[in-house]
Amino acid sequence: MKVGVYIFATASSISPIELGEALEAHGYESLFLPEHTHIPTSRKTPFRFGGELPRYYAETYDPFVALAAVAARTERLVLGFGICLLIERDAIVVAKAVASLDVLSNGRVVLGVGAGWNRDEIENHGVDFRTRWKLLREQVEAMKAIWTEDEAEYHGDLVNVERMWSWPKPLQKPHPPVLLGSNGPRTCERVLRYADGWIPNRSLSPAEVVLRIAELEAVADERGAPHPPVTVFGAPPDDHAVLERYAEAGVERILLALPTAPAAEVCPLLERHARLVERYG
Repeated sequence: MKVGVYIFATASSISPIELGEALEAHGYESLFLPEHTHIPTSRKTPFRFGGELPRYYAETYDPFVALAAVAARTERLVLGFGICLLIERDAIVVAKAVASLDVLSNGRVVLGVGAGWNRDEIENHGVDFRTRWKLLREQVEAMKAIWTEDEAEYHGDLVNVERMWSWPKPLQKPHPPVLLGSNGPRTCERVLRYADGWIPNRSLSPAEVVLRIAELEAVADERGAPHPPVTVFGAPPDDHAVLERYAEAGVERILLALPTAPAAEVCPLLERHARLVERYG
């Protein structure tokens, strides 16, 4: 079971570059960065975890820029999007950016994607909140065509890509893994239809995650499909019983949450949790 981290990296936190170098030095497998293009001041959408929305949601770096900077200063660290709000971006542009980052990083990209929860933010991008999951599916399918076909095209209800050329192609074949961030009742269907793995977030309890993994694998078996790998977002580093349950359930990767804080606060945590790298990594 691989051990990585995620952080809402901002201008007031440890630099993603410094963090990436420290993670690689301690043997961690990956760094995942989340995304919010902005936070509308209207705040009509309640924070999904309750209470006030943390300020760092509005301050986080663009993950494509930050991970490119990390790629230039590391050699082995996996560069993860946890998650990219793909519906707020253009699929052709994202396909090009992901392929470029994968080539320049020597094949280290993992693309987590999701449809988002902040209705205000999503609608600011001109996206219909009600059809965002359909849009996400079509975007992923279009990107996979662009990554794998010399002359790619895709025709959906919401995404239309006329026959086109786009290089570079990703170094990873057939393409970087696409992990779907989804916790709803249609998660199994969505993951098996158009994703390469599942990345549940902390809104699900560990017991729920393990149960859903079993359900996902059962549906995959019914369809004769391979079991999708699972990356657990926000695993509890000090709960050994939970981590053992994840390992027994076949979780591929756990991501530990790091605070949006300076290096003086973050680096001791990396040293403290490095024991998990030794145990599971």
